[in-house]
Amino acid sequence: MCPHIALDRLARFSSKGPNLEYVSTRGTAPALEFEDVLLSGLARDGGLFVPASWPSIDNDDIRALQGLGYAEIAARIVRPFIEKDVLSDAELKQLTQETYAGFDHPDVAPLRQIDDDTWLLELFHGPTLAFKDFALQLLGRLFEHVLARRGARITIVGATSGDTGSAAIEACRDRSNLDIFMLHPQGRVSEVQRRQMTTIVADNVYNIALDGTFDDCQDLVKALFADHDLRDEIGLSAVNSINWARIMGQTAYYFAAGAKLGAPDEALTFVVPTGNFGNVYSAYVARQMGLPISRLIVASNRNDILYRFFARGDMSISSVEPSLSPSMDIQVSSNFERLMFDLLDRDGAAVEEAMRVFRQDGVLPDSQKLSDDARGLFEAHRLDDDETLEVIRDVHAQSGVLVDPHTAVGIGAARKAPRDGHKRVVLATAHPAKFPDAVEKATGIRPELPSHLSDLLDRPEQAETIENDVAAVRAFVRAHAAARNTG
Repeated sequence: MCPHIALDRLARFSSKGPNLEYVSTRGTAPALEFEDVLLSGLARDGGLFVPASWPSIDNDDIRALQGLGYAEIAARIVRPFIEKDVLSDAELKQLTQETYAGFDHPDVAPLRQIDDDTWLLELFHGPTLAFKDFALQLLGRLFEHVLARRGARITIVGATSGDTGSAAIEACRDRSNLDIFMLHPQGRVSEVQRRQMTTIVADNVYNIALDGTFDDCQDLVKALFADHDLRDEIGLSAVNSINWARIMGQTAYYFAAGAKLGAPDEALTFVVPTGNFGNVYSAYVARQMGLPISRLIVASNRNDILYRFFARGDMSISSVEPSLSPSMDIQVSSNFERLMFDLLDRDGAAVEEAMRVFRQDGVLPDSQKLSDDARGLFEAHRLDDDETLEVIRDVHAQSGVLVDPHTAVGIGAARKAPRDGHKRVVLATAHPAKFPDAVEKATGIRPELPSHLSDLLDRPEQAETIENDVAAVRAFVRAHAAARNTG
């Protein structure tokens, strides 16, 4: 299929007027408004919520973002997704100001030029040094606001391949109206990532080290959400990017970068290292809203299911292999279902059947056609660990900049992609100090943690090790949630 036809297909569902109804990608769950989507996380039919139509940010509104602070940009970009009776304009502005006040760079998401036409979008200046802070610091405050309005309490269960866990725990710790249970794959996250979770001391925080992979953690979380009795009993909610609010919160930094680099008068290419597809899907949402994006380049490590899909039309599940970029050690990318919903003309029944076959047989049906339809916008490249180390080494030698292995995968993918005359933005998704072993191996320099985390490696840890069994995890969550609710 010709690229311009594919782009037209992906834009079909845009709407000039806001429609604040959210629908499930599986098509049978009832449509909800934002507040209920926020608290429910995953739809009752197992699908993911998306807006019934895309709000539009016109060119004049994009130009008006130039020169604004990040918190103001975020308030303007998320405004169309939240009803004003949930958050007034003044309340939303105050909430975003509070959310980003704790970031340690005045620009919050600064751009650093590393080549004639390539910039790094630094997304690691939040409290846990990863891009997940942008949405999760916002999400924690949205939860608190909505739960206070309702006089309600929720139990959050999430899965992490490394960064979501610490960012979610930091955003939710010590909040009186929620508890958070976070599953991480034992031995498959970096030491810094693990300790950022397991050293948090708070009555409402529970860390679970699961004997398995991230995909196992993610499958267990979805299994708990499929237990409707449990959902209702403990008020189950989600902080993973299956929760629409995560996607919404991440969309803002694409607009912020675009405004700094000439949008809407210049189209940009974004290069996104990703495993679960949530971050690059947020870029797709920005494009649907009107941000001129020429290409979205998906950067993968050796766990390359997304690369194989976009490059060859092959979406088949392989075993998860540990890598130097563990946050991308994923084979089942949850957020891909949201893109597939559009590629299948928003036919929920077709999505349901495709996902059933995919999980049953390990191969997505009609993946070649879906890949052809998406390829006008999406492109993909992969790097192995040796290539990742080479990029870290080369970037430091050329510019003096240290980058973490996930960011290096993004830079490497940008180098492999043909240049198209557009400015390119590579997302720097984590601070190099979160992965000091890889950075030191490549450069001989061991990056230091920022001062607020300087004693992290000396703090005592606390986590519960649980077997890869849904009944065992369910029992642990139910018992501790019940104790908190009655305590």
